[in-house]
Amino acid sequence: MSRLRRRILIIVVLVGAVAVLISWLSREKPVPVVVKQVDIGRVESTVANTRAGTVKACRRARLSPPTGGQISQLAVHEGDSVHAGDLLLELWNDDLAAQVTLAQREAAASHASAEQVCLKADEAERDLKRQLKLQQRKLTSEENVDRAATNAKAGRASCRAAEATAKVSLAQIDVARAALQRTRLIAPFAGTVAEVNGEVGEFVTPSPTGVPTLPAVDLVDNSCLYITAPIDEVDAPAIRPGMDARISLDAFPGKHFPGIVQRVAPYVLEVEKQARTVDVETVFADPKDFATMLPGYSADVEVILAVRDDVLRVPTEAILENDRVLVYRNGLLEERQIATGLSNWRNTEVTDGLTEHDLVVVSIDREGVHAGVAATVENPPVGSPPAP
Repeated sequence: MSRLRRRILIIVVLVGAVAVLISWLSREKPVPVVVKQVDIGRVESTVANTRAGTVKACRRARLSPPTGGQISQLAVHEGDSVHAGDLLLELWNDDLAAQVTLAQREAAASHASAEQVCLKADEAERDLKRQLKLQQRKLTSEENVDRAATNAKAGRASCRAAEATAKVSLAQIDVARAALQRTRLIAPFAGTVAEVNGEVGEFVTPSPTGVPTLPAVDLVDNSCLYITAPIDEVDAPAIRPGMDARISLDAFPGKHFPGIVQRVAPYVLEVEKQARTVDVETVFADPKDFATMLPGYSADVEVILAVRDDVLRVPTEAILENDRVLVYRNGLLEERQIATGLSNWRNTEVTDGLTEHDLVVVSIDREGVHAGVAATVENPPVGSPPAP
Protein backbone atom coordinates (compact mmCIF):
# COMPACT_ATOMS: atom_id res chain seq x y z
CA MET A 1 0.00 0.00 0.00
CA SER A 2 1.34 3.38 -0.91
CA ARG A 3 2.06 5.98 1.66
CA LEU A 4 -0.76 8.21 0.30
CA ARG A 5 -3.38 5.51 0.73
CA ARG A 6 -2.31 4.84 4.28
CA ARG A 7 -2.66 8.50 5.10
CA ILE A 8 -6.13 8.64 3.54
CA LEU A 9 -7.20 5.53 5.49
CA ILE A 10 -5.91 6.98 8.74
CA ILE A 11 -7.78 10.23 8.11
CA VAL A 12 -11.01 8.35 7.35
CA VAL A 13 -10.70 6.30 10.56
CA LEU A 14 -10.02 9.41 12.61
CA VAL A 15 -13.00 11.23 11.10
CA GLY A 16 -15.25 8.25 11.85
CA ALA A 17 -14.03 8.03 15.42
CA VAL A 18 -14.62 11.73 15.93
CA ALA A 19 -18.14 11.40 14.47
CA VAL A 20 -18.94 8.49 16.79
CA LEU A 21 -17.58 10.41 19.77
CA ILE A 22 -19.60 13.51 18.90
CA SER A 23 -22.73 11.38 18.45
CA TRP A 24 -22.16 9.68 21.82
CA LEU A 25 -21.53 12.96 23.63
CA SER A 26 -24.53 14.68 22.04
CA ARG A 27 -27.01 11.89 22.68
CA GLU A 28 -30.02 12.69 24.93
CA LYS A 29 -29.38 11.65 28.53
CA PRO A 30 -32.10 9.72 30.36
CA VAL A 31 -34.29 11.88 32.60
CA PRO A 32 -34.35 10.80 36.26
CA VAL A 33 -37.90 10.25 37.49
CA VAL A 34 -39.67 9.18 40.66
CA VAL A 35 -42.27 6.46 40.18
CA LYS A 36 -44.98 4.80 42.21
CA GLN A 37 -46.39 1.36 41.62
CA VAL A 38 -50.05 0.95 40.76
CA ASP A 39 -51.61 -1.14 43.53
CA ILE A 40 -54.87 -2.42 44.97
CA GLY A 41 -56.36 -0.73 48.01
CA ARG A 42 -58.90 1.66 49.46
CA VAL A 43 -59.89 4.94 47.84
CA GLU A 44 -62.02 7.53 49.56
CA SER A 45 -63.89 10.52 48.24
CA THR A 46 -63.30 13.32 50.74
CA VAL A 47 -63.62 17.05 51.25
CA ALA A 48 -61.43 19.08 53.59
CA ASN A 49 -61.60 22.50 55.19
CA THR A 50 -60.40 25.45 53.15
CA ARG A 51 -58.75 27.20 56.11
CA ALA A 52 -57.49 25.92 59.44
CA GLY A 53 -60.15 24.73 61.83
CA THR A 54 -60.10 25.18 65.61
CA VAL A 55 -60.43 22.88 68.59
CA LYS A 56 -63.19 24.21 70.82
CA ALA A 57 -64.67 23.21 74.15
CA CYS A 58 -68.30 22.15 74.20
CA ARG A 59 -68.74 24.51 77.15
CA ARG A 60 -66.71 27.64 77.74
CA ALA A 61 -67.77 30.65 79.81
CA ARG A 62 -66.01 33.99 80.00
CA LEU A 63 -67.30 35.09 83.39
CA SER A 64 -67.47 38.46 85.09
CA PRO A 65 -69.44 39.64 88.15
CA PRO A 66 -72.73 41.33 87.21
CA THR A 67 -71.72 44.31 89.33
CA GLY A 68 -68.53 46.29 89.73
CA GLY A 69 -66.40 46.48 92.82
CA GLN A 70 -63.12 45.69 94.53
CA ILE A 71 -61.88 42.11 94.59
CA SER A 72 -61.67 40.90 98.18
CA GLN A 73 -61.20 37.19 97.56
CA LEU A 74 -59.72 35.34 94.57
CA ALA A 75 -60.46 31.68 95.15
CA VAL A 76 -58.87 30.25 91.98
CA HIS A 77 -55.79 30.63 89.81
CA GLU A 78 -55.06 29.77 86.19
CA GLY A 79 -54.97 26.01 85.66
CA ASP A 80 -57.12 25.16 88.70
CA SER A 81 -59.89 22.58 88.34
CA VAL A 82 -63.25 23.54 89.83
CA HIS A 83 -66.64 21.94 90.37
CA ALA A 84 -70.03 23.40 89.56
CA GLY A 85 -71.03 25.78 92.34
CA ASP A 86 -67.49 26.56 93.52
CA LEU A 87 -66.65 30.16 94.40
CA LEU A 88 -64.31 31.74 91.87
CA LEU A 89 -64.15 35.36 92.94
CA GLU A 90 -65.80 37.65 95.50
CA LEU A 91 -66.03 41.44 95.63
CA TRP A 92 -66.00 43.52 98.82
CA ASN A 93 -69.55 43.13 100.17
CA ASP A 94 -69.52 43.89 103.91
CA ASP A 95 -72.32 46.42 103.46
CA LEU A 96 -74.49 43.92 101.60
CA ALA A 97 -73.78 41.21 104.18
CA ALA A 98 -74.95 43.69 106.86
CA GLN A 99 -78.10 44.30 104.81
CA VAL A 100 -78.80 40.56 104.88
CA THR A 101 -78.34 40.49 108.67
CA LEU A 102 -80.61 43.53 109.07
CA ALA A 103 -83.28 41.96 106.88
CA GLN A 104 -83.12 38.73 108.87
CA ARG A 105 -83.59 40.59 112.17
CA GLU A 106 -86.42 42.68 110.78
CA ALA A 107 -88.08 39.50 109.60
CA ALA A 108 -87.74 38.00 113.06
CA ALA A 109 -89.29 41.13 114.60
CA SER A 110 -92.13 41.07 112.07
CA HIS A 111 -92.80 37.42 112.80
CA ALA A 112 -92.95 38.08 116.54
CA SER A 113 -95.24 41.08 116.01
CA ALA A 114 -97.52 39.02 113.79
CA GLU A 115 -97.63 36.28 116.40
CA GLN A 116 -98.65 38.85 119.06
CA VAL A 117 -101.40 40.35 116.90
CA CYS A 118 -102.77 36.93 115.99
CA LEU A 119 -102.88 35.91 119.65
CA LYS A 120 -104.98 38.99 120.38
CA ALA A 121 -107.21 38.08 117.44
CA ASP A 122 -107.71 34.62 118.94
CA GLU A 123 -108.63 36.22 122.25
CA ALA A 124 -111.18 38.47 120.51
CA GLU A 125 -112.78 35.44 118.83
CA ARG A 126 -113.05 33.62 122.17
CA ASP A 127 -114.68 36.70 123.70
CA LEU A 128 -117.21 36.74 120.84
CA LYS A 129 -118.12 33.12 121.54
CA ARG A 130 -118.68 33.96 125.23
CA GLN A 131 -120.89 36.90 124.35
CA LEU A 132 -122.97 34.74 122.03
CA LYS A 133 -123.54 32.18 124.78
CA LEU A 134 -124.55 34.94 127.22
CA GLN A 135 -126.91 36.36 124.59
CA GLN A 136 -128.67 33.02 124.34
CA ARG A 137 -129.30 33.22 128.09
CA LYS A 138 -130.26 36.88 127.79
CA LEU A 139 -127.43 37.83 130.13
CA THR A 140 -125.77 40.41 127.86
CA SER A 141 -126.86 43.20 125.59
CA GLU A 142 -126.85 43.11 121.81
CA GLU A 143 -124.44 46.05 121.86
CA ASN A 144 -121.84 43.96 123.67
CA VAL A 145 -122.27 41.16 121.14
CA ASP A 146 -121.82 43.55 118.21
CA ARG A 147 -118.73 45.06 119.83
CA ALA A 148 -117.25 41.58 120.39
CA ALA A 149 -117.96 40.57 116.78
CA THR A 150 -116.33 43.75 115.49
CA ASN A 151 -113.30 43.21 117.68
CA ALA A 152 -112.99 39.60 116.48
CA LYS A 153 -113.13 40.62 112.78
CA ALA A 154 -110.69 43.48 113.35
CA GLY A 155 -108.32 41.19 115.22
CA ARG A 156 -108.41 38.59 112.45
CA ALA A 157 -107.75 41.30 109.83
CA SER A 158 -104.87 42.66 111.91
CA CYS A 159 -103.47 39.11 112.14
CA ARG A 160 -103.58 38.71 108.36
CA ALA A 161 -101.91 42.10 107.87
CA ALA A 162 -99.18 41.25 110.38
CA GLU A 163 -98.56 37.90 108.67
CA ALA A 164 -98.34 39.63 105.29
CA THR A 165 -95.85 42.11 106.74
CA ALA A 166 -93.81 39.17 108.04
CA LYS A 167 -93.80 37.65 104.56
CA VAL A 168 -92.62 40.95 103.12
CA SER A 169 -89.78 40.91 105.64
CA LEU A 170 -88.85 37.40 104.53
CA ALA A 171 -88.84 38.59 100.90
CA GLN A 172 -86.53 41.41 101.91
CA ILE A 173 -84.07 38.76 103.06
CA ASP A 174 -84.16 37.22 99.56
CA VAL A 175 -83.60 40.65 98.00
CA ALA A 176 -80.61 41.30 100.26
CA ARG A 177 -79.18 37.86 99.57
CA ALA A 178 -79.59 38.36 95.81
CA ALA A 179 -77.71 41.66 96.02
CA LEU A 180 -74.99 39.90 98.02
CA GLN A 181 -74.85 37.05 95.51
CA ARG A 182 -74.16 39.52 92.68
CA THR A 183 -70.76 40.16 94.28
CA ARG A 184 -69.82 36.47 94.08
CA LEU A 185 -68.71 34.72 90.91
CA ILE A 186 -69.77 31.06 90.99
CA ALA A 187 -68.67 28.30 88.58
CA PRO A 188 -71.70 27.34 86.43
CA PHE A 189 -70.13 23.99 85.53
CA ALA A 190 -67.09 21.86 86.30
CA GLY A 191 -63.99 22.77 84.32
CA THR A 192 -60.52 24.29 84.24
CA VAL A 193 -59.69 27.93 84.84
CA ALA A 194 -58.01 29.07 81.63
CA GLU A 195 -57.49 32.73 82.52
CA VAL A 196 -57.85 35.10 85.47
CA ASN A 197 -57.86 38.85 84.93
CA GLY A 198 -57.53 40.59 88.28
CA GLU A 199 -55.90 40.43 91.69
CA VAL A 200 -57.07 40.96 95.24
CA GLY A 201 -57.58 44.69 95.82
CA GLU A 202 -58.14 45.53 92.15
CA PHE A 203 -61.43 46.88 90.85
CA VAL A 204 -63.52 45.13 88.22
CA THR A 205 -66.12 46.86 86.10
CA PRO A 206 -68.98 45.09 84.32
CA SER A 207 -68.87 45.26 80.54
CA PRO A 208 -71.16 47.90 79.01
CA THR A 209 -73.80 46.58 76.62
CA GLY A 210 -72.25 45.81 73.25
CA VAL A 211 -68.68 46.56 74.41
CA PRO A 212 -66.64 43.39 74.99
CA THR A 213 -64.11 43.46 77.82
CA LEU A 214 -61.75 40.91 79.31
CA PRO A 215 -63.51 38.34 81.51
CA ALA A 216 -62.61 38.13 85.16
CA VAL A 217 -62.40 34.33 84.86
CA ASP A 218 -62.34 32.22 81.69
CA LEU A 219 -63.69 28.77 82.52
CA VAL A 220 -63.32 25.87 80.07
CA ASP A 221 -64.85 22.40 80.23
CA ASN A 222 -62.13 20.16 78.75
CA SER A 223 -64.21 17.01 79.17
CA CYS A 224 -65.78 17.59 75.76
CA LEU A 225 -63.98 19.00 72.72
CA TYR A 226 -64.98 19.37 69.08
CA ILE A 227 -63.57 20.81 65.86
CA THR A 228 -65.15 23.63 63.91
CA ALA A 229 -63.77 23.97 60.39
CA PRO A 230 -64.80 26.06 57.35
CA ILE A 231 -65.78 24.00 54.29
CA ASP A 232 -66.13 25.62 50.87
CA GLU A 233 -69.74 26.33 49.96
CA VAL A 234 -69.35 24.16 46.83
CA ASP A 235 -68.49 21.07 48.91
CA ALA A 236 -70.83 21.69 51.85
CA PRO A 237 -74.07 20.30 50.29
CA ALA A 238 -72.56 16.80 50.18
CA ILE A 239 -71.86 16.74 53.93
CA ARG A 240 -74.39 15.33 56.38
CA PRO A 241 -74.33 14.86 60.17
CA GLY A 242 -73.18 11.35 61.07
CA MET A 243 -70.58 11.06 58.30
CA ASP A 244 -67.14 9.73 59.23
CA ALA A 245 -64.25 12.16 59.26
CA ARG A 246 -60.51 12.24 59.86
CA ILE A 247 -58.99 14.86 62.18
CA SER A 248 -55.38 16.01 62.14
CA LEU A 249 -53.68 18.60 64.33
CA ASP A 250 -50.43 20.52 63.97
CA ALA A 251 -49.71 19.78 67.62
CA PHE A 252 -49.71 16.02 66.87
CA PRO A 253 -47.86 15.68 63.53
CA GLY A 254 -48.33 12.45 61.65
CA LYS A 255 -51.36 11.37 63.69
CA HIS A 256 -54.96 11.13 62.53
CA PHE A 257 -57.98 10.83 64.80
CA PRO A 258 -61.33 9.36 63.75
CA GLY A 259 -64.21 11.77 64.00
CA ILE A 260 -67.92 12.10 63.29
CA VAL A 261 -69.66 15.07 61.71
CA GLN A 262 -71.99 16.47 64.35
CA ARG A 263 -73.40 19.61 62.76
CA VAL A 264 -73.43 21.49 59.48
CA ALA A 265 -74.17 25.18 59.92
CA PRO A 266 -77.47 26.23 58.29
CA TYR A 267 -75.94 29.38 56.82
CA VAL A 268 -72.99 30.50 54.69
CA LEU A 269 -70.28 32.72 56.14
CA GLU A 270 -69.51 35.68 53.90
CA VAL A 271 -66.14 37.14 54.83
CA GLU A 272 -64.65 39.95 52.78
CA LYS A 273 -61.85 38.87 50.42
CA GLN A 274 -62.33 35.21 51.34
CA ALA A 275 -64.24 32.34 49.81
CA ARG A 276 -67.71 31.75 51.22
CA THR A 277 -67.70 28.82 53.59
CA VAL A 278 -69.95 26.73 55.81
CA ASP A 279 -68.82 25.81 59.31
CA VAL A 280 -68.82 22.05 59.97
CA GLU A 281 -68.54 20.75 63.53
CA THR A 282 -66.85 17.40 64.07
CA VAL A 283 -66.51 15.48 67.35
CA PHE A 284 -63.84 12.93 68.23
CA ALA A 285 -65.11 9.37 67.88
CA ASP A 286 -63.06 8.27 70.89
CA PRO A 287 -63.05 10.58 73.95
CA LYS A 288 -59.59 9.27 74.86
CA ASP A 289 -58.19 11.00 71.77
CA PHE A 290 -58.66 14.50 73.18
CA ALA A 291 -57.60 13.75 76.75
CA THR A 292 -54.36 15.71 76.28
CA MET A 293 -55.64 18.35 73.87
CA LEU A 294 -56.35 21.98 74.59
CA PRO A 295 -59.01 24.30 73.18
CA GLY A 296 -57.54 26.65 70.61
CA TYR A 297 -55.35 24.11 68.79
CA SER A 298 -55.48 24.44 65.01
CA ALA A 299 -56.96 21.40 63.29
CA ASP A 300 -57.93 20.06 59.88
CA VAL A 301 -60.97 17.94 59.11
CA GLU A 302 -61.34 15.59 56.16
CA VAL A 303 -64.93 14.43 55.73
CA ILE A 304 -65.29 10.99 54.08
CA LEU A 305 -68.10 11.08 51.51
CA ALA A 306 -67.68 7.61 49.97
CA VAL A 307 -65.34 4.62 50.26
CA ARG A 308 -64.33 1.82 47.90
CA ASP A 309 -62.08 -1.04 48.97
CA ASP A 310 -59.85 -3.33 46.88
CA VAL A 311 -59.78 -1.13 43.79
CA LEU A 312 -56.94 -0.27 41.41
CA ARG A 313 -55.44 3.06 42.44
CA VAL A 314 -52.67 5.50 41.61
CA PRO A 315 -51.30 8.49 43.53
CA THR A 316 -53.37 11.54 42.64
CA GLU A 317 -50.18 13.55 42.15
CA ALA A 318 -49.34 11.36 39.13
CA ILE A 319 -52.41 12.39 37.12
CA LEU A 320 -52.04 15.01 34.39
CA GLU A 321 -54.81 17.07 32.82
CA ASN A 322 -57.59 15.17 31.06
CA ASP A 323 -56.90 12.00 33.09
CA ARG A 324 -53.49 11.18 31.60
CA VAL A 325 -50.47 9.56 33.27
CA LEU A 326 -46.88 8.86 32.30
CA VAL A 327 -45.86 5.21 32.61
CA TYR A 328 -42.25 4.06 32.85
CA ARG A 329 -41.74 1.11 30.48
CA ASN A 330 -38.50 -0.37 29.14
CA GLY A 331 -36.47 2.76 29.87
CA LEU A 332 -38.95 5.09 28.18
CA LEU A 333 -41.89 7.21 29.31
CA GLU A 334 -45.17 6.60 27.56
CA GLU A 335 -48.47 8.40 27.94
CA ARG A 336 -51.63 6.54 28.97
CA GLN A 337 -55.21 7.72 28.93
CA ILE A 338 -57.04 6.40 32.00
CA ALA A 339 -60.58 6.32 33.35
CA THR A 340 -60.99 7.33 36.98
CA GLY A 341 -63.51 6.83 39.78
CA LEU A 342 -63.35 8.04 43.37
CA SER A 343 -60.54 10.42 44.18
CA ASN A 344 -58.95 12.37 47.00
CA TRP A 345 -55.69 14.23 47.39
CA ARG A 346 -53.82 10.98 48.14
CA ASN A 347 -55.14 8.34 45.72
CA THR A 348 -57.40 8.08 42.70
CA GLU A 349 -59.33 4.99 41.60
CA VAL A 350 -58.46 3.74 38.09
CA THR A 351 -61.19 1.87 36.23
CA ASP A 352 -59.38 1.53 32.88
CA GLY A 353 -56.00 2.17 31.26
CA LEU A 354 -53.60 0.65 33.82
CA THR A 355 -52.85 -2.68 35.40
CA GLU A 356 -51.47 -3.60 38.79
CA HIS A 357 -47.68 -3.12 39.13
CA ASP A 358 -47.49 -0.51 36.35
CA LEU A 359 -45.00 2.21 37.29
CA VAL A 360 -46.47 5.72 37.02
CA VAL A 361 -44.36 8.86 37.23
CA VAL A 362 -45.11 11.16 40.17
CA SER A 363 -42.31 13.67 39.47
CA ILE A 364 -44.30 15.12 36.58
CA ASP A 365 -43.27 18.71 37.32
CA ARG A 366 -39.58 18.08 36.54
CA GLU A 367 -38.05 19.65 33.48
CA GLY A 368 -37.83 17.31 30.49
CA VAL A 369 -40.36 14.79 31.83
CA HIS A 370 -42.78 14.05 28.99
CA ALA A 371 -43.90 11.17 26.83
CA GLY A 372 -41.30 9.55 24.59
CA VAL A 373 -38.13 10.47 26.48
CA ALA A 374 -35.64 8.03 27.93
CA ALA A 375 -35.75 7.86 31.71
CA THR A 376 -34.09 6.29 34.71
CA VAL A 377 -35.90 5.46 37.94
CA GLU A 378 -34.53 7.05 41.08
CA ASN A 379 -36.57 4.86 43.42
CA PRO A 380 -37.10 1.42 41.89
CA PRO A 381 -39.75 -0.40 43.97
CA VAL A 382 -38.20 -3.13 46.11
CA GLY A 383 -39.38 -6.58 45.14
CA SER A 384 -41.64 -5.39 42.35
CA PRO A 385 -41.83 -7.40 39.12
CA PRO A 386 -40.09 -5.89 36.11
CA ALA A 387 -42.10 -3.59 33.90
CA PRO A 388 -43.51 -5.40 30.85
